[in-house]
Amino acid sequence: MTTVTQAQAFCEGIQYFGEPLPGFETYGKSAAIVEGKIAIADPTDVGAVFQTLLAADALRYLTLQITASKASGHPGGFASSVEAYAALVMLGYKNILTEVGHHAPGFYSAMFLDRSLEDMGINTVQQLRDRYREKHGLLGHLSGYIPGILAPAGPLGQGQHFAMAAALLHKDKLFPFTLGDGGLGEPYIMSSMGHFHTAYPSATNFLPVLVWNGFSQEHHSMVSTKTNEEMIAYWRGNGFEEVVLVNAKDFDDQNQPGDYIDSTAFSFKQRLAFTEAVLVGIDQAARSALNGKLTVFIIKQLKGAGVHARGAKSHNLYPKDTLDSQHISAALKTRALSPAAWELVRTNCERAGGGSAAKTAVTEFELPLPELGELPLTEHPVGGEAKVSTTEMGRLVGKVGQIDKNFIVTNADGNEASGIANINQALKIIHPTSDELYNQTPDGQVYEPLSEDACAGLAVGLCLMGARTLWCSYESFAINGLPIWQTVTQAMAELRRQTPSTITLYTAGALEQGRNGWTHQRPEIEAYFAAMMRNGNIFPLFPPDANSIQVCYDWALSTKNKGIVITASKSPLPIRTTFEQAHQALEDGAIVLHEIPGDRTVVFAVIGDMTLLPVFEAAAFLETEGIGVRIVSIVNPRRLYRPHDVAWDTCSQPDGDFLDDAKFAEIFDGNALIGVTGGASAMLEPVMLRSNCKRDTFAWKRGETTASAGELMAFNGLTAEALTKRAIELVH
Repeated sequence: MTTVTQAQAFCEGIQYFGEPLPGFETYGKSAAIVEGKIAIADPTDVGAVFQTLLAADALRYLTLQITASKASGHPGGFASSVEAYAALVMLGYKNILTEVGHHAPGFYSAMFLDRSLEDMGINTVQQLRDRYREKHGLLGHLSGYIPGILAPAGPLGQGQHFAMAAALLHKDKLFPFTLGDGGLGEPYIMSSMGHFHTAYPSATNFLPVLVWNGFSQEHHSMVSTKTNEEMIAYWRGNGFEEVVLVNAKDFDDQNQPGDYIDSTAFSFKQRLAFTEAVLVGIDQAARSALNGKLTVFIIKQLKGAGVHARGAKSHNLYPKDTLDSQHISAALKTRALSPAAWELVRTNCERAGGGSAAKTAVTEFELPLPELGELPLTEHPVGGEAKVSTTEMGRLVGKVGQIDKNFIVTNADGNEASGIANINQALKIIHPTSDELYNQTPDGQVYEPLSEDACAGLAVGLCLMGARTLWCSYESFAINGLPIWQTVTQAMAELRRQTPSTITLYTAGALEQGRNGWTHQRPEIEAYFAAMMRNGNIFPLFPPDANSIQVCYDWALSTKNKGIVITASKSPLPIRTTFEQAHQALEDGAIVLHEIPGDRTVVFAVIGDMTLLPVFEAAAFLETEGIGVRIVSIVNPRRLYRPHDVAWDTCSQPDGDFLDDAKFAEIFDGNALIGVTGGASAMLEPVMLRSNCKRDTFAWKRGETTASAGELMAFNGLTAEALTKRAIELVH
């Protein structure tokens, strides 16, 4: 081992240094990416191949050392992909994403090598070790908070959405994303790419890089038994024209058993041959993807190649796996590079792509957006003709799309079924078959796969990348798209840049779906959002009418880095608010719709629009009994929390507006308070936390097949009779 004193300052903290690899004197004299260039000139050049191998070993070493420094984290999966990652960098591609959160330490190592992490004060390997898996440091799974990292990665099956979104917005750039063969078992991945390619056949500038290493987290992967021919056929059968597969076994000169082979065990000559094949293959795949062919690159190599263990045993480190452990130190010594090699690797990584990812990645810049100006809001008279809220919002959505050509609307169950056919008429459904009857055209702006994951994924991915979108769904089915929506809204809370809020419209609530039965009656999703409100950047909105929904959407478009959920009915309902009241409700969280004084006052705190119907009916009866009634529409429940209830001050775009105690008392104080919602009772928590009245809650219980909304409300105890009875009990 050579001494640390020969190394550059950034190497402080590297545990072991090795002797120069064979040929370093010849092929390591100068960086393969020459000064002023952004990539190697020739993927077959021996010097370029040699230095790509050095980069791969540097990534393996750092990945293992930083994880072992905390005896925690996941080195094995990334270790089997490093030749592909290093090849992408050496070829000048820096907009690299991943579907695999467990590859985080490898990505952090790459960001360290190209100096991106200097933006967060990480200048040495020791600092890299110290801040790995620590607060305000390098969290265990990827996040856009980290300089140079384009998107978060945690739950499997999400990375392709970010890559496809970026590809749509930046058609001249390549967006590779690594995909583990464990994650390939998620059904969403292939189906979402298939629909995307049908909708956007020219947007092939995203490149799946399948890390086919034979193992998942704790066992063999479910695709480990496929032959090479079967794997190629699988991708071709899902629409991929070009499949480039490089199999380590084809280069093995050590007679390793099995189909999955560790390239680091080869002779040095064969290691170079394998690295060259990967470099050439990545170059071929990248050019293919950028030139209009749907392409995948597959690297087939044993999981854990070159680190402390092989197979699934390499996936995760445990308390015993410290830097002092013999198996860890032995692996590090085997991968150790000379100080000169480290300097060479860093120089190439810095130059690749035109600079550090923190300075060049597309997500390090805010996407320019066209100004929307004043939208054509239409104020309907209170008490006038009933209107469909979703249709009124749809009119505004169409205008947004006509102004902003990057804007898309996604919907799995059909806009027409949600009272927003006007969106399809204005913006057209993206489909290769033009058909005026169905508002279809290849260049439309309405994206309609049948998968909620694909709907939510592209919509939120585009928002994360800086564009405006709207995800529409039936409230009952949106749960299937929420995992990625939650991932992105959490990422938005910590982003170092502004990006448009991700906006959703959930229609066809449980109360409207009587005849469809319980399969279409799942308002429990509101409990999900109720819990997320405490994150600080989540705003569920419940406009009570067609005026309020327009104000809500107009406000949502003006916000940044938030998740805004608009829930509304597709039935014609009374107009209950003016625009002025709607603005006040957004600001205060709620608005008084109706008040009749009495000796004793019952306050109805109502979430939703249809739920107001039995409440107004109950109020009419109570008033004949001399009981005062105040009906309050809760429009923006996040405003009704107390500031200390919510992590608003931890968000990158903090919103600390909450209703003060005096105004809360003015709106909600009475002799009794009854919370009413057609969804989950958890959404009423902000009111119930602060109220000191006698109080009760009427909320959704479960679904049933009924002939009308009224019958379904009755099944759940949401009737005027039940509300009246409980109100009288509470005030006596």
